[in-house]
Amino acid sequence: MKLDKLLIVFLLIFQSCSTQSEKINGLSFVASPQEINERHTNPVVNIGANYCAIMPFGFIRNLEHPEIVFNTDRQWFGETKEGAKQYIQELEKRGIKIMIKPQIWVWHGEFTGYIEMKTEANWGTLEKSYTNFIIEYAHLAQEVKAEIFCIGTELEKFVENRPDYWDNLISEIKKVYKGKLTYAANWDEFKRTPFWGELDFIGVDAYFPVSDSKTPTVEECLEGWNTHKPTIKELSDTFEKPILFTEFGYRSVDYTGKEPWKSDRSMTVVNLEGQTNTTKALFETFWNEDWFAGGFIWKWFHDYENSGGEQNNRFTPQNKPVEAIISSYYKLN
Repeated sequence: MKLDKLLIVFLLIFQSCSTQSEKINGLSFVASPQEINERHTNPVVNIGANYCAIMPFGFIRNLEHPEIVFNTDRQWFGETKEGAKQYIQELEKRGIKIMIKPQIWVWHGEFTGYIEMKTEANWGTLEKSYTNFIIEYAHLAQEVKAEIFCIGTELEKFVENRPDYWDNLISEIKKVYKGKLTYAANWDEFKRTPFWGELDFIGVDAYFPVSDSKTPTVEECLEGWNTHKPTIKELSDTFEKPILFTEFGYRSVDYTGKEPWKSDRSMTVVNLEGQTNTTKALFETFWNEDWFAGGFIWKWFHDYENSGGEQNNRFTPQNKPVEAIISSYYKLN
């Protein structure tokens, strides 16, 4: 009798563990001018990633211009539909799951969150253009059976001004694509995004300020997260949706935890310890939470051997000490 009871308890524990969701241990796989092959996918496997975000691009002339240009022969291969599909096929050969995350680039790198039309006619043109852009990639997501499709990235003013359009767009996407949906809201936008109830994940580009120090310690960053984590958790509870960090990461520069979103090229001093400490604190804060789905490191280049390195001050973790931190968490979860 005792043995039977022990067996039942064991089975219940096993069943509980087996139904727990696997963490999304992702990389934001940067588009390049060329096709990829096993040489480019081996490092993705080696770090322990199980997901990649594939990011085809559309281009807008300026923040008030309503037409998106995409899938042209003037773009890099990886920025097009053909290139995105080739990347996906190569990664899937290695067992890597996929989030397709179409993005917009505004000329001169202006922030997409400020895209805002001045006339109703231009809003209509933008809506038609964006629908064409995003539905094109929704079809690709369905064709390749991508696990997640991201319907937009950091488009706060567009979402704020045209909520009905976004509700309709989500309905149209669902007619085409049958997988899971998210939207990549900026860290200071996600609380106001109106359509989380219609999606599967609350997507956040997690560039939250966590420390004002030149070289932030892990402890300082853990304390810094205490400002933001309750709000993030509350939103997850409100909508009963898991949080997904659609982008996260830090530059290897001084003051990396102060304004983590900055890609300013005037910041040139390399600080590998700051990048390592901020990243470790983020993992310690979120990766064991059951309401947290995981996330995608910003960012990962296809040509591993020639990317990053200890003299590099950009976001990529490649060939830097922080890569070992990421790998240790990815291989545990």
